Amino acid sequence: MTRVKRGVAAHQKHKKVLKLTKGQRATRSKLFRRANEAMLKSLSYAYRDRRAKKGEFRKLWITRINAAAREAGLSYSKLIQGLSAAGIDINRKMLAELAISDQAAFVRVVESAKAAVQVA
Repeated sequence: MTRVKRGVAAHQKHKKVLKLTKGQRATRSKLFRRANEAMLKSLSYAYRDRRAKKGEFRKLWITRINAAAREAGLSYSKLIQGLSAAGIDINRKMLAELAISDQAAFVRVVESAKAAVQVA
């Protein structure tokens, strides 16, 4: 088998890893081995947290909807039940946005949900 010298390929790989860890502290951005460890950890955290962010936003929307719904005289769970019974298909992101930006429209949605809960 022939000998393979990895000088250029190794140099490119090292440059790539060091570029990815550029903003990190101390040896994590200077030494290849430490930088490689930091990069692998960083990328795994980024992957995990892109998925976790979705749940965190959902939690935030639910909290905002619950607060606004209670001001309108209905709990979050009753609101969602009423919306389902009334056949109103609106996601939590849009409900939270309504609750913040257009309170009059949100109150109308809550009233229709109240009516649907009382009928059912």
